[in-house]
Amino acid sequence: MILVYRFALIILFLVGCAAPVGVTKVSPKESYQIANMNSLSDEGKVSNNTKAVLQRFNLLDLYDKNPQLAIGNLYQIALLDQRRDLLFALAETSYAYAESLAENGNSQKSSEQAKDLFLQSAVYAYFYLLGESNQPLPSPYDNQFREACEIYNRGLEQGFKDSNGDGLSLTGGIRKLAGGTLTITRETNELGWQLSNFEAFYSADAYDIYGFTVRNRTPGLGVPIIGVAHKTSEAPNGGAIPITAFLRITGNLSDFQAGRGIASLELYSAYDDSEVEVNGQHVPLQSDTTAPLAYHLNDPELWKAGLKNFISGVDVENHVLMIQPYQPGRIPVVLVHGTISSPTAWAEMVNTLRSDPVLRKRYQFWFYQYNSDAPIVHSAAILRETLIKMIDQLDPEHKDSALSRMVVIGHSQGGLLTNLMAVNSSDRFWHVISDQSFETLKIDPLIKNNMSKALFFKPLPFVKRVIYISTPHRGSFLTKDWVRKFVRFLITSPIDLVKGGAAKYKQLVGQVNMPPGLSDKLPTSLDGMSIGNPMMKVLVETPLAPDVTSHSIIAVLPGEDIKTGNDGVVEYSSAHIDNVESEYIVRTGHSAQGYPLTIEEIRRILLQHLSQY
Repeated sequence: MILVYRFALIILFLVGCAAPVGVTKVSPKESYQIANMNSLSDEGKVSNNTKAVLQRFNLLDLYDKNPQLAIGNLYQIALLDQRRDLLFALAETSYAYAESLAENGNSQKSSEQAKDLFLQSAVYAYFYLLGESNQPLPSPYDNQFREACEIYNRGLEQGFKDSNGDGLSLTGGIRKLAGGTLTITRETNELGWQLSNFEAFYSADAYDIYGFTVRNRTPGLGVPIIGVAHKTSEAPNGGAIPITAFLRITGNLSDFQAGRGIASLELYSAYDDSEVEVNGQHVPLQSDTTAPLAYHLNDPELWKAGLKNFISGVDVENHVLMIQPYQPGRIPVVLVHGTISSPTAWAEMVNTLRSDPVLRKRYQFWFYQYNSDAPIVHSAAILRETLIKMIDQLDPEHKDSALSRMVVIGHSQGGLLTNLMAVNSSDRFWHVISDQSFETLKIDPLIKNNMSKALFFKPLPFVKRVIYISTPHRGSFLTKDWVRKFVRFLITSPIDLVKGGAAKYKQLVGQVNMPPGLSDKLPTSLDGMSIGNPMMKVLVETPLAPDVTSHSIIAVLPGEDIKTGNDGVVEYSSAHIDNVESEYIVRTGHSAQGYPLTIEEIRRILLQHLSQY
């Protein structure tokens, strides 16, 4: 009876316990996280694939207790065993161990040891992905393949951190790693710039991005880098260049172990290169074109410049903001902002356009900045002089044919300035305000010279295409008299136009037919954009140079009839002009330059422009 009772207790105990092997119901999200758990997503942990390799050689428990010893033992096995999954396991365990040292180590020695381990993990990942072996290359459909790419990229990034940990030290030399000695040379022939052009290099992955709708990255191998350029004649504003660092390793694991490991740290411009060739394979390069742009535009003063310049009337010191140093062979796209705006208004467009590999390889984007309160013809004269100066400065011998195929894009008031780059005004503008010959005008020579620049335009020979966005060719219905008078009260007259003061301006007023209400004050840009301004009528009726192609992008608010509608600032009837090659309507407000369909239309036009050359 006692035996029966004991047997029954054992049965009850077994029934009450969970099975040692079984399943647990999980959600799809949990299932994904379990399947993709690795050293990159969970610090200190390794993937199931790596656990399988460690268990195969009875190293799993040892790895938990002494990861350094376990990695060393696995390395010795991999020297004889050609299976690629051992190389992956070496890469992942080395990366995980390096992370633990970087997080928990407090000494310089621990930091240097972690850097070497990170680089070592990248070496193992490279051998797994691209190294010679009697096994076939890994499948791109395998999770291990994608994880190995990330281990290579991030291990490489961490392996070249500079001593203070803020930037990257992209230097060659001999690195003595636990697995062997690696001799690294640096290769910059494909970069397009000398390293002396740069003041610092930063990992793009070290920064989060805000302010852009999309962060543009291309998948592949290599470290996406922000190359911060010095200010030079080719880069007047410095610049932040998207670069990719790729470590090419020669030989195999045995060469590495024997101290014969040779590697080349190759730097590529993301403007030019999208892939490299390794052992007959085309390997895509990872890049990030948004991070450098965001880094360069991360300046609060730049974002406030539009309103600040408009109110103060102070002229802009540097009219062209170049986000990348000049390189021959790239067609300039000049972006001219509107009233009370700044180059930052174009950030979304440029970020999107540069995601197209063809456009970023064939074009360079120049942001034009100016004091948008000045009379339009005065601002246009400065734009004209600036572009001529830039061409002469960048290409003194005029050998670069790409510079003679310039595209100018203007938003709102910037579209009017753009128009003036491509017309022959003759004496049309002058006769709006005077019946006499300009040569007979008796005025201070400085003012007369400035007036000549502002009233007599010839088409710039290197401008071949112009694009207007939300441009008030016939004026804006918002520029009523009370608005103009209020603005004239707020702002200061542009210094360059009126050196000599009010007295000289009154001399001018006595000899020209100034519109009513402007005889006591210099006209502003809003006066220029008022409906009924005869200067606007003359400009819209002046044809473009025969070799210039024009396009118009017009915004009309949603729900409004196109022909009678407006964008909140400019009516369709004012923005519409005849004889453009294309007119494209977008259903949005006046600030249409950041609207997705506007940007897509600009992309189409720029590709069309390339097809002509």
